[in-house]
Amino acid sequence: MTILLLAGSPSAPSRSTRLLHYTGEKLALLGHRYSKLDVRDLPGDALLRADFAHPAIQAALAQVAQARAVVVATPVYKAAYSGALKAFLDVLPQFGLTDKLVLPLATGGSQSHMLALDYALRPVLSSLAARHVLPSIYATEAQVQWSEQEGLSLDQDVFQRIDEGVQQLSDSLLVLQKAGAHEFNPIPFSQLRCSV
Repeated sequence: MTILLLAGSPSAPSRSTRLLHYTGEKLALLGHRYSKLDVRDLPGDALLRADFAHPAIQAALAQVAQARAVVVATPVYKAAYSGALKAFLDVLPQFGLTDKLVLPLATGGSQSHMLALDYALRPVLSSLAARHVLPSIYATEAQVQWSEQEGLSLDQDVFQRIDEGVQQLSDSLLVLQKAGAHEFNPIPFSQLRCSV
């Protein structure tokens, strides 16, 4: 089962994208495979015009379709998720996240933007028919630090929430995998035999 790491930041480098890649590495340590999709790499004109025939848009939509779970990361601007992510979510089909688990991550300037995940992003993910949107993980800029010498440094609280989110996503994927192995195959009514 593959997991798609969906980076919604319009800038690089980005705290939210670094947090996303860190989450992917933690999932890999638990044996999960993942692929990456950075919305900022998609052609802006094709994205804004919802050009479904554009090869890059088709490839991005195929990545989403093939994933069993999506970890989506975004910076929070003006109490909402990024416009780049919004543009991409707008090109997904109406039920583009059907049967997928979704783990939302976000970074912002202060704790006052934390609710943007629950009031802005979560409803959109749910409307795209995600099987389950896991509890969101939010970190302030002060909680996610980067230096060339030491790499990524996370506040202990964020570190713990990432661990919990990764474990919950991993456990949920394993449950789905086991359920798929024992998938119920209904018997057509015409083949039923009843004895009286």
